[in-house]
Amino acid sequence: MVRIDKKATRLYVLDTNVLIHDPAALYQFDEHEVVIPMTVLEELDKHKNGIREIARTARQVSRTLSDLTANVDIDQIRDGIPIPRLIGPEGRLRLLCYNDLKPIDPLEDSPDNRLLTETCRLRDERPDASVVLVTKDINLRVKAAALGVPVEDYLTDRAFDDSDAMISGAHIYPEAGHDGSGLWETLRADVKVDREEDRVVYRLNGEIPEDWHLGMLVSDNDNGASFEAVVREVSPRSAQLELLTDYRHGASVWGVHAHDSRQNFTLNLLMDDDIDLVTIAGSAGTGKTFMTLAAAFQQTLDTKRFERVVFTRAPISMSEDIGYLPGTEEEKMSPWMGAFHDNMDNLLRDEHDGSTTWNQEATRQLLGSRVQIRAPGFMRGRTLNDTFLIIDEAQNFTPKQLKSLITRAGQHQDRLPGQRGADRYALSHRQHLRHGRRGAAFPRLGPRRPRHPDERRAFAPGSRRRGTALAAIRP
Repeated sequence: MVRIDKKATRLYVLDTNVLIHDPAALYQFDEHEVVIPMTVLEELDKHKNGIREIARTARQVSRTLSDLTANVDIDQIRDGIPIPRLIGPEGRLRLLCYNDLKPIDPLEDSPDNRLLTETCRLRDERPDASVVLVTKDINLRVKAAALGVPVEDYLTDRAFDDSDAMISGAHIYPEAGHDGSGLWETLRADVKVDREEDRVVYRLNGEIPEDWHLGMLVSDNDNGASFEAVVREVSPRSAQLELLTDYRHGASVWGVHAHDSRQNFTLNLLMDDDIDLVTIAGSAGTGKTFMTLAAAFQQTLDTKRFERVVFTRAPISMSEDIGYLPGTEEEKMSPWMGAFHDNMDNLLRDEHDGSTTWNQEATRQLLGSRVQIRAPGFMRGRTLNDTFLIIDEAQNFTPKQLKSLITRAGQHQDRLPGQRGADRYALSHRQHLRHGRRGAAFPRLGPRRPRHPDERRAFAPGSRRRGTALAAIRP
């Protein structure tokens, strides 16, 4: 868009959609001035009634504006209302109103065009400052660019614009030999190996690679590696690695095996009791739901770590809505649960004769007593204890909605959001916030593998570690 003239003072004119998207947007512009035109206030007033999320957000923005203007006089409103900040100089809020505003020729009279006119007039009145229009409306940004108005998208809560900018979550040493010597020659550190109960721990002292972080996979090869470990502790001069269990051959997660180091890494994280939050990102068909359900049933039906599995996803159709759906909550959600039923059919299929027990009444009753399918709109206010919560297709949620679902967690609960498309969605935002914290893991897988009819192997991994773990699956 139009390049911004970097002057000392900047005035950010906010569109209504920015405030609806992030009610705290007023506080995100540091020491600069934030301008709310009268057009935006009128649109907020139109949206405030109702029970939809947009109405609740509009009312929240109105309350924020009311709090900021509660104890100010007319002169302060004219000169700018202080916006408090914990650190650094305060910003200022200006409410913009023009009595004789006329749309720019040849634009017709509409809220977007009035907002453009107000921005242009403010720019003419303040040549000493850089006036920038901030909007999430693409067409409005194009029109602003055509008029020569500096314009930006609201990017404060966007973690990544490109999935390639996401951290890899793994450090693979492709030049390492089968004996692992290449890995240890690359790492210029003294190594001490200890056994703690059923764990094998490698303690490193010396120069540690700068890109290492907690929850990272360290392997000496992408396929057929002889050494695979997860980073448990790390500092510039020391690190602690824990050897992974091999899920390729003997061990499995509900009959599911790994193909390579990254999938084996993910299965280890899925079965780690210290992990409470897992996120999986990847393209369609990589098996995210398949792996998630395998881990959920392993820990619910076999090891009894959880009492139930709650499965939810946004009821968003690919084409036109089919209309009213009769029945109970689970019956209404059933058309949206095709991925769940398909993966259950695969998990319960006999690998020898191809038969499945998913259609048997006894199997459905057993799983029905432990698996609940819930609509996300009815999750507000709940507290889920001893529950494995699966949030499928998380890219269809806003950051606020995803946060509302994740915070339903009670005691002894795992939360696993799954997402297709790792960039510019709610899950990317959550990953960005969690990166670098203790208990986070970011494995990223290689190319998708076709499902073989005679093998039950993992095509998509997830991760689970105390606090957070995130898996990015590459297409």
